[in-house]
Amino acid sequence: QVQLVESGGGLVQPGGSLRLSCAASGSIFSINDMGWYRQAPGKQRELVARITDGGSTKYADSVKGRFTISRDNAKNTVYLQMNSLKPEDTAAYYCYADILSRLWADYWGQGTQVTVSS
Repeated sequence: QVQLVESGGGLVQPGGSLRLSCAASGSIFSINDMGWYRQAPGKQRELVARITDGGSTKYADSVKGRFTISRDNAKNTVYLQMNSLKPEDTAAYYCYADILSRLWADYWGQGTQVTVSS
């Protein structure tokens, strides 16, 4: 079994920072892309950022210059550093990873809430 466990969400004031972490564990032979999606109430889930196993990154236009995605391949962990947070960043954040276990498949974390409010 493969599990993704997220941590680091919470309540922060506008302009503040948070760092999300997501660790993959279990029977893992290889990991390709890892990344983060978010979903706000009443809205569709959207890609925030993703990173390849080689370190190439892609960001949503709304977070460019404020968020940074990184990963530690030795720890099977992906991070999302979020700076200059805005109220519109409020959402449940979900990590995912494209993992080779018995087969290649996308695995998802349980979600962590980020609330930006004064």
